Amino acid sequence: MIRPGHVQDLFVRRHTTEGWVLADGEGNEALYPEAKLPTGVRDDKSVRVFVLRDDQGRLVATTRVPKATVGQFAMFRVLHAGCEGAYLDWGLKPDLFVPASEQERPLQEGRWALVRVAHDREHGLYASTRVEDFLDNRDLRVEEQEKVDLIVFDRSDLGLDVVVNGRHRGLVHASDVFKPVSVGDRLKGYVRHIREDHKLDITLQPIGFRQYNDANVELLIKRLRSGRGFLPFTDKSSTEAIYAEFGISKKAFKKAVGTLYRERLVRLEDDGIVWIGGR
Repeated sequence: MIRPGHVQDLFVRRHTTEGWVLADGEGNEALYPEAKLPTGVRDDKSVRVFVLRDDQGRLVATTRVPKATVGQFAMFRVLHAGCEGAYLDWGLKPDLFVPASEQERPLQEGRWALVRVAHDREHGLYASTRVEDFLDNRDLRVEEQEKVDLIVFDRSDLGLDVVVNGRHRGLVHASDVFKPVSVGDRLKGYVRHIREDHKLDITLQPIGFRQYNDANVELLIKRLRSGRGFLPFTDKSSTEAIYAEFGISKKAFKKAVGTLYRERLVRLEDDGIVWIGGR
């Protein structure tokens, strides 16, 4: 069947004054409202399209795919907000509707919102900011130490609430956050611990490496592990050179290097710092 809000392959059936008629294998049809077919596509051939309903309720197809389809999360700008709901700019017409009942907090025109694109009989194709309603930790499909995809959907004194692999809810504790992070940011993380109640503790650092409360230490670890294990800086490097490279003072740099040295994670040589902490 043709599924609004999804990308799917449809067959070219015929041309009309309004455009091309596409169909699935069961005879259901959608209109491709363009004078010409995409390059390389001919009659009776299939074409990959995104399907939605236009202002008249007709199924229409386009080769333009929004940042999120049904079942996915994305940040979109609010074009208009009213009593019945809000409309989001998702790059297609009609604009994506967020019913008032699907807003965790009232949306404001001009602001950005993290939403999940959804489809049901009541609303048709719509978006919801009630992110937690779509997350389920009862049937976990992740394991401890596994690398996962994250989307930040809220933050509190405890830390960052994140969507894990588009399916589960997780928490990155505040003590594990060493860089500015905003709602909607997509990050890579690791499952640190799965609790008995199926709650997920997530870390942004690879499992097996100690977490430091000093952001400068974490910065040096990241740079060393991603830069072939060597940084050409010593305690004789100039303040200007250190700031230009790391954005921190020489005093802070030396303190961070000292921490790594005492932990036996680096070796200090005449021409720079060598990472020996392993991968």
